[in-house]
Amino acid sequence: QVQLVESGGGLVQPGGSLRLSCAASGFTFSRYVMSWYRQAPGKERELVAIITSVGGSTNYADSVKGRFTISRDNAKNTVYLQMNSLKPEDTAVYYCNAFRKATMQGNEYSNWGQGTQVTVSS
Repeated sequence: QVQLVESGGGLVQPGGSLRLSCAASGFTFSRYVMSWYRQAPGKERELVAIITSVGGSTNYADSVKGRFTISRDNAKNTVYLQMNSLKPEDTAVYYCNAFRKATMQGNEYSNWGQGTQVTVSS
């Protein structure tokens, strides 16, 4: 059973920090590209950060670059999102995603966690 469980969300003051975790189970974690998305009220879900399965390359949305850091620990089947210098506009539900493309077969697999609420407010 594929399962992604996010944790670490909460209410934080502007300028504060949070560390989100996504614990994965039920699949070969190291083979999947892991990413964090977020969805603010009334807005589309957007990609925040991504880390590849090979080489650990990362990319970030411009809005979070320099403030957020995605990392993964394959031994723990966990991906993290360290969020610093938080702004009110970072308020959203944050979702963990696991993605794999079976190139030879042309199939794609994508799984989502339940989300964790991050609220940045004074």
